Amino acid sequence: MEDDALLTEQMAYYRAGAAQYDRPYAVYEALQELLAVVDDLPIAGDVLELACGTGQWTPRLAARAQSVTAVDASAEVLALARARTASPTVQFLQADLFQWQPPRRYDTVFFAFWLSHVPPARLPHFWNTVASALAPGGKAIFIDDGPAAAAYEEVLANQPSPAALRRLDDGSQYRIVKVFHDARTLTDDLTMLGWSVHIRTMAGNFIGIAEPPTIP
Repeated sequence: MEDDALLTEQMAYYRAGAAQYDRPYAVYEALQELLAVVDDLPIAGDVLELACGTGQWTPRLAARAQSVTAVDASAEVLALARARTASPTVQFLQADLFQWQPPRRYDTVFFAFWLSHVPPARLPHFWNTVASALAPGGKAIFIDDGPAAAAYEEVLANQPSPAALRRLDDGSQYRIVKVFHDARTLTDDLTMLGWSVHIRTMAGNFIGIAEPPTIP
């Protein structure tokens, strides 16, 4: 697909920048407040965490879950996540989320700041994958940047998908997919795909809870 090169660059960025990944969580109070929101979300049972990164969210999920399976494409960030998370109920897996298919079903599928990295053309397939990973009665819970976050990114034009330019300490530059979803539009899009969804905004971010289409 046209966005393959962009996604390859995105993966390279997160591998190369693993050591810088946690900086925003130390700097921005809004992110700390978002982390605390986990305690108020309907996270239960066996949880699948997509794009777990360095595990900022993983211990908080583990505190509420029976088990957590945390998946990311980058070995570098997974090493940091394992060091952060001591719970015996957490399993880490390295996999490309655009290729990987969950081998079982879960009560909760959680992803934070991942939806904005999925090219629009791949969203229907992504949501189908999430639906297939959910057990009956299960929920998808997701957190991400809203449109206001575009002011803090170097947005690129003329790309195969909405994209931004990120820089690392060594001066290297990488393109990443960055889609700034509007809560109302995302709600409408998911509803058209058959999902039941509620999205609320919080300090420029959004928090979504969705249930997949019911298949007879």
